[in-house]
This record gives sequence, C-alpha cells and structure tokens, in this order.
Amino acid sequence: MAYRWETPASVWQEDDRSGEFELLSTEGLGRIDWQAHARGRLPDVAHLLGASLPDACGCAPIYPEGFAWCPHCGSALRRLAGRAARTPDWWGPHGDHQLPRHVPHGLPVTSLPLGDSLEERPAPPAVGRHDLSMPVPPNAQCVFAAATYGFPEQRLLALAHTRGVLQYWDPLARLWHVMAPEEGAAELAFTRSDYAWLPVLNPGRGEVAVVPAAHSLQRLWINPLSETYRTETVLAAPPAASPGAMRRHTACPVLGDGGALLLWTTRGELPAGEQFDCADAPTAGWSRPIGYDGRLFWLHEDGQLVWRPGEAPRWMRWPAPWTPRLAFGGPTQSRDGRLWLIGHDGEAYSFLELGAADPQREPIDGARLGFANLLFRRGHPVLDEPWSGEHVEDPNEDETLVLPLLRSFNNNRSQPSGLVLRFHRYTGRAEEALSSKLIARTTVEWIGRRNVILDEIARLARPLECVPLVYDNCLWLHHPDWNQMRGWRLDDAA
Repeated sequence: MAYRWETPASVWQEDDRSGEFELLSTEGLGRIDWQAHARGRLPDVAHLLGASLPDACGCAPIYPEGFAWCPHCGSALRRLAGRAARTPDWWGPHGDHQLPRHVPHGLPVTSLPLGDSLEERPAPPAVGRHDLSMPVPPNAQCVFAAATYGFPEQRLLALAHTRGVLQYWDPLARLWHVMAPEEGAAELAFTRSDYAWLPVLNPGRGEVAVVPAAHSLQRLWINPLSETYRTETVLAAPPAASPGAMRRHTACPVLGDGGALLLWTTRGELPAGEQFDCADAPTAGWSRPIGYDGRLFWLHEDGQLVWRPGEAPRWMRWPAPWTPRLAFGGPTQSRDGRLWLIGHDGEAYSFLELGAADPQREPIDGARLGFANLLFRRGHPVLDEPWSGEHVEDPNEDETLVLPLLRSFNNNRSQPSGLVLRFHRYTGRAEEALSSKLIARTTVEWIGRRNVILDEIARLARPLECVPLVYDNCLWLHHPDWNQMRGWRLDDAA
C-alpha cells in the first residue's frame, strides 16, 4: 500500500515498504520523470521545491515540503523552504531592467554595485587571480540567464541560441545538464540578429522569458526536475530581430508574408497587436534593442530603426559615406542627454547623433571603444563629452588598448566604473584587435574609484566573445575557447 501526501504545491507518494517518497506532481510543471532524472539529483530537486532533507537518519533521501521530522524514526530534518537568500536576477549584460530611465537600457550596463566589492582587492601593480572556476557549458557559444523562474532558489541557464540548445547548471552536483524539448516545443535556434531574451515580471513556476526563435516569438518554460522545456507561441511570425520593451509596450521586428520587414507592437499582456510596415529596412543583422528617452532603437550596418510607443516607426539610413562601428561597443551619451554612435566616413572617425532626421556629427581624432559613457581612447579614459580628448594619467598606457565589457551604474560616482580588457603592447588598429588579431597578453581589470587587475589572460582571440555575468554573488567571465569560466566573489550583489 502506498500513502499519498499533499502539500500546498505538490503531491507525493510514500512507499509503505521502503518508506521513500516519490514526487507525483508539482504546481506549474508537467510530467515528472522521477526515476530517470529527478531521483539522481535529489539535493538540487529539494532546493528547487523547498523540500526537506535528512541530516542524521537514513529512512528516506528526500521528504515533502514542510516536513520537520522523519515520520519513521523522529529525527529532525533540514527544511529548505524559505531558507534561500534572495539574489538579483541576471539576464545578460544587456538586460538589466532595474536601471533608471536616464540610463540607456539594452547596453552592457548593470545596476549592481560591483565596485563596492571588487575595489577592496589589491591595487596595481599587483595582478590578481580568479577566486572560483566553473566548467563551461557543453555548447559554449551561448547567452546566460540567472533567475528563480518562479522557484525558491536562483538557477543558471545557458542557451546556445545558434543551435537551439538549452543548458541547466546544477550547482550542488556542479554539472551542466542539456534540457530536452517536450513534445510540441518549438525550436529555440535564432541566428538572424543579435540575441536577447525578454524577461517576465512575476513569473509562474518554470516561466523563463519571451524568446525569439526561427519562426516565431515563444514563451519559454523549464522543468528542471525532468530536465525538459516547453514553449508557448506568443507571435506566429518569424522575428527579424530580438524583441524589446518600453514601459508597458513590447515591440519586435518580424518578417511579413512577402518577406518585407514589419514592426509588431503590443501593450501589456494583450495577445493582439499592431503592425507597421518597414518595407525598405533590412530583414537580418540587427543589434539588440536599446531603450532610451521613451524610444526603442535597433541598429544595423545600413541604418537605424526607431520607434516610440503610439507612433509609427522610422527607418533612417546612415548618411553616406558614414558607416557605424558597432563592434566598438555601442551608443554613448553626451552631457545634454543625446545618444551618439561612433563610425567612419572613409577618412576619419566621428560620432553621429542617433534618432534625429538631420543628425549632428562630431569629428574625433581616433577610435574610441565603449558605451554608455564608459569610453576609452587607446589605454586612456574619455571623461567629458564622447568627442573630448582622453585623460592621460600614465603615458605608458599609450601602448595598450582598452575594451570595456560591462559598466556598473552607480549614482554616487562622478565617473563611470566597469569591467574592461586591457591589451598590452598593442599599437595596431582597433578593428584588427577585435576580430583576427591574437593578443599575447591581456589583463582583466576593474576601472573605478580604485583600479584593480583581477586576472591575466595569455593569447586571447576574439575578445568580443568574452561574456561577463553575475551569478551566485560572483562576477564571472566566459569565453567559448576556455575550459573553465573565471569567477570573482562579491560581498553581496544585492
């Protein structure tokens, strides 16, 4: 005879002979493959459900939520429900929705005060080392998200969006698991443009985000107990670029029936939306959306698509012969609040005003790498207007090149701070360093009130593929060529 136990969120079955418990169902998740998958990962399953684990007795390996004592021997159990500390979500360096409105959304800027922890480390010339390491996902070309997805504890996902492979990190077993699609789930591969997922506020259990796929916009759900995922169609049209949000509005460039570009928009959770014709705009190759000044921007090598809720979108080509340098970082702000993008007209670099029908142009005397006011010319910071001269503190840094990876926004700081890569003894063109050049020596540095050299990298190639992320109160750096991700502890990222 088997006994049935019901908790507010789950249904369990107790075997009367062995005394062990098996999960039959739990709120928000589909079929539970207990014997094949969940039973082999009981510590992780218990933390996800808020179940109880034994400390001393061996009567059963796991107990239903709320059990404080073993029903067979009376030993005290370790109750996990309500014990997890709240940690901030991470949706990639471009996906921080906690930033104030005067900071561009969609750029590698985070609201987490990373400098408060990192700047306590020894200052240069001391060269630090990473504190922790984590195996890279089996499919290493990926984007990361760290959130609770409606569970009691945060978990890390890695989506290899070029192949459509979703990977789940079990922090207790320190293993990556490849999640299998449930029957009817859509393909997750998306390669037309830069990838970005759209997080869901107040997610249901297992609800991840709205994601672009090859043929539709999908709402992604995970079942980490059975190591599976499912999808729900949000829009049955092929996305040409990643979706973006501006306040309560959502918009996404999609392909129409004839292959021309349309901008689909909707408000709140309304299933029906409005479509605008953008016939002359490209159908692939777009940047992630950038939200600023009440507008969404999608940038392209040929021009910019700008949309303000309540208005028709505008497709504006770059003024010839000017072409953008999107790989240099992204838009930055001037002191009067306008957005600018760096580019080249065949003779010299310059900054071009974004979102204007007749854009202003500001010439500069060399390449500047960065975004959102975290700008560098060669190895020196640019502290005033984007086109101002660099601030030289150490002339020896003329022979270095700095590539910003992540800015940490903090209202209490007069100058931007963030994570950067510094290429040493490099005097070549910025374009070559970011693409084909093999950099002999690179340092990972924190630039802020107090500069810190966090680590050193030998023979770095394709530095634009370095991905910073914050997970489990650690700052991590990932590159597809590495076997291990490098991590630096933070005091408390929240």
